[in-house]
Amino acid sequence: MEKPKILYVCQEIYPYLPESPASTLCRTLVQAMQERGGEIRSFMPRYGVVNERRNQLHEVIRLSGMNLIIDDNDHQLIIKVASIPSARVQIYFIDSDDYFSRKATLRDADGKEFDDNDERAIFFARGVLETVRKLRWKPDVVHCHGWFSAITPIYLRQIFADDPLFKDVKIVYTIYDEDLKEPLSAQLAEKLVKEGADAEKLARIATPSYENLVKLVIDNADGVVVETPNLPTALADHIAEAKLPVLEYMDKESTNYLDNYRSFYDEILK
Repeated sequence: MEKPKILYVCQEIYPYLPESPASTLCRTLVQAMQERGGEIRSFMPRYGVVNERRNQLHEVIRLSGMNLIIDDNDHQLIIKVASIPSARVQIYFIDSDDYFSRKATLRDADGKEFDDNDERAIFFARGVLETVRKLRWKPDVVHCHGWFSAITPIYLRQIFADDPLFKDVKIVYTIYDEDLKEPLSAQLAEKLVKEGADAEKLARIATPSYENLVKLVIDNADGVVVETPNLPTALADHIAEAKLPVLEYMDKESTNYLDNYRSFYDEILK
C-alpha cells in the first residue's frame, strides 16, 4: 500500500517516559513510518509521571469531555497532545483524573501492580478508539505495543467490529520481554462483557494472566512482531497454531531493521 494509515497504541513512548525497549521502539517507529510515506496517529497514557510542562502537553478541548462508563462508573476522558519537534510527530495522550493522576505508571513504589490496572487498560483502549472516531480517521493498521494495549484488539474485533472506521482494520501486536507479577482482576472479562464483548470469546482470560492475555490478543490479531529474544515457548507455540505472519526478533543494528517493519505492514495489508 502506497500510504498506509497506521495507528500506534503504545504502553510507553520516549521521551515522555524513560528509555526502554518498548518506549524507544515506539518513538522510532512513528517517525520512521512517517518518513516512509505512512500517515500516523500515536497514542499513549498520560501517566502522572509525564512532565506536562517540560514536554509541552496541552489539552485538546474539542476531543475531551466525553464520559466513559467502566464497570458502571463514569470517568471523564481527557485528551492531550504534544509534539516531538525533531521528528515532526504528534503524540496523543489518554488522560483521566481517576486512572492516571498517580505519580507512577503501572506499578507502585514497591513494584506492585495497581489493582485497577484492568480498568485502566479498558479506559485506555476505549479512549483511543473513541478519539479516533472523533477524528474521523480510518486506520489501515492498528499496531499495539505492550500488554497494557492488549484490550484494544478486543474492542476492535468484538465491540466496534461493525463501525465503518474499524471494520476492515488489520491488527498487529508486538510482544516484548515483559510479564505480570500477578494476574489482572478476575473481573476483567465481566467488565468487558458490560462493554459489549462476547463472554464466550473471553473464556481464555477467565484467569487474566499475562500469558492468557497475550494469547487472546494473538487470537484476534492479523500479525505478530517479536521484540524479545526470550519468547516463552507457550506463546511461540500459540503463534504457530494461529498461523499468523510473524516479524521475528531482529538485531536493531541491522541496516534494514525499519524497512522490514514497512514490508511487514504491506504483507499484512495484501
